[in-house]
Amino acid sequence: MPDRIIHIKADLKDLNSFYNIPISPLRRTRLHQYLTTQLKSLQSTTFSSYDQESKIDSLLLQNYLRRELRQLELDEEKGSKMSVLLPFASTIVRLCEDRQQMKEVNGEKAARELTTISTSILSVKKAVKNIKTKVEKSSAYRAANTIDQLRSYLQEWYNFFAGYDPMFTWWVSSPYSKIDSELRAFATFVREELVGIKPGDTDAIVGEPIGREGLLADLEAEMIPYSPEELIKIGEKEYEWCLKEMKKASQDLGYDDWRDALEYVKNLYVPPGQQTQLVRQLADEAVTYVKKHDLITVPRIAEETWRMFMMTPSRQKVNPFFLGGRSMIVSYPTDTMDHEDKLMSMRGNNIHFSRSTVFHEMIPGHHLQFYYMVRSRPYRRIFETPFYIEGWALYWEMILWDKGFPATPENKIGMLFWRMHRCARIIFSVKFHLGLMTPQECIDMLVDMVGHERATAEGEVRRSFNGDYSPLYQAGYMIGALQLHSLRKELVGSGKMGEKEYHDRVMNANMMPIEMLRALIKDQNVGEDFKTSWRFYGDLD
Repeated sequence: MPDRIIHIKADLKDLNSFYNIPISPLRRTRLHQYLTTQLKSLQSTTFSSYDQESKIDSLLLQNYLRRELRQLELDEEKGSKMSVLLPFASTIVRLCEDRQQMKEVNGEKAARELTTISTSILSVKKAVKNIKTKVEKSSAYRAANTIDQLRSYLQEWYNFFAGYDPMFTWWVSSPYSKIDSELRAFATFVREELVGIKPGDTDAIVGEPIGREGLLADLEAEMIPYSPEELIKIGEKEYEWCLKEMKKASQDLGYDDWRDALEYVKNLYVPPGQQTQLVRQLADEAVTYVKKHDLITVPRIAEETWRMFMMTPSRQKVNPFFLGGRSMIVSYPTDTMDHEDKLMSMRGNNIHFSRSTVFHEMIPGHHLQFYYMVRSRPYRRIFETPFYIEGWALYWEMILWDKGFPATPENKIGMLFWRMHRCARIIFSVKFHLGLMTPQECIDMLVDMVGHERATAEGEVRRSFNGDYSPLYQAGYMIGALQLHSLRKELVGSGKMGEKEYHDRVMNANMMPIEMLRALIKDQNVGEDFKTSWRFYGDLD
């Protein structure tokens, strides 16, 4: 099974590299053919002859192949919704794919085809201005990005022949230059007229809701046997617990209103220039704690080989807090930022918020996780899931809370802020994809419900919907952590496994949906017709 997974991963890398135009029907056809063939081949093997690790790998691979097939269908659906804006796309795709397949080019014919693109663009613009063409904002946003991609592919096509083929250059040089400018202007036109993004507006948040059916399909692929509405309910229940604890910690500080206590904690930040030393101290504190209590194996190389970098002001608009994993990327204001932005950055990255962020990102969180990923069953990295990646880091916030790691009310408030934030992430991200919340309402929720600075709330929502995150990514933090916490209760709480043994087993298993991890560690009898059924959260009523 490991060899098979490695083989498929390499094949898909090559296929996606060669058939690299996302909207290409040829790409979809070739990938569908490959995925279907591999799935049939996998299903024809004798499942019962596998050992437990191979059974798990087989189920994971089948799930992965089915998910990739469904993604092709979703991409085709999304493509059809924006096709009215891109009548010329097939011409550009064919020219580029003919070049990829080394077909002979006819310069005169290519020049004529480029000229037809200009006519198509003009026609679409007129239809939009006359309100004859109506497209959803999310589809228009996708179309504008696709136009930029097509322009890039066409540039590659032109540069391949220009100067090397004299007749091609003679015929195509002028039409290409014209079309290149028109495509750039058309992308701007679509963003401005249909999406509402003005030129130079880098702060706009659009996003693309996938709907309830899309969420259900993703939940099935992630092996989460809960509905979107049940996820929201879990987020709300967890938030209630956080709020109760937040009020207790606030009262310990002498505040009747938890928001006043949060404001006090936000202002406990280090002066400019000292944040890096704080991060270093907090990282050492976390490593010392987990080693002292023998909670997980921390190899020396993992402990000593991490670096620190500073985040640029522009990147802080999307990532207002720290990032980490292989390195620690510190978010803190620079001298070029406006005064208000400086204060919000320092308040958002105060001492006690930073404490949780550091061990979430480094050890025992992501940095240790990434160390194991490349050393223990690395072929399973193809089964990437936020419920494992982000769930693991947040799980440690829960465990360290349970063990009394936050010794002061300020430390507790810092940890609870992030835990409330993860609850809100479930609620606003799922509701957004259900079409129940707008990006602005999501920002308001983070400010009102969690106590975010407005700038950091905007950054969090922008990161959630404008980036490369899957629809369930934000829910993956809390839901994945709850899964790992529930599994720990089954194994460690019952005395079947020691705490360090449990954590080491999770790390050495590598990435997969947590229900599969549970079946692996518990050595459950799984069949090739395995269906998700683990209701890890208990009674939602």
